[in-house]
Amino acid sequence: MHTPITAFYAALLAIFFFYLTVLVIQGRFTKKIPLGDNGDKHFRQLVRSHGNFAEYAPLILVLMLIAEINQSQPMWLHIAGVSLLFGRVIHSLGLRRHAGTSWQRVAGMLLTFVALIGMAILNLLVLY
Repeated sequence: MHTPITAFYAALLAIFFFYLTVLVIQGRFTKKIPLGDNGDKHFRQLVRSHGNFAEYAPLILVLMLIAEINQSQPMWLHIAGVSLLFGRVIHSLGLRRHAGTSWQRVAGMLLTFVALIGMAILNLLVLY
């Protein structure tokens, strides 16, 4: 089965995830934090940015893959892919720069939820 749409977004998201990983590794070396966050607020935000990405992106990519295998309309897959990609990037920027609520965090989560709920509904609809 050929799944170019999911593969495209998975590749872009993997590159961004690698970037977040490098930031965490650099932070660990710079701040000399081998495990946890050592109570460092800014480092905790960086770790949560990385972790939050890892919590949402894989599930949504799996839902996209299933929808693509089931031959869902490419437009819906692209809407989900763009929403997920921009949602995760915007959310990560907001989480890294603001300790509290920020427009980036809210917008990023809303875009991520569009992708998550959209793909869940799409997968339910293709069952019937």
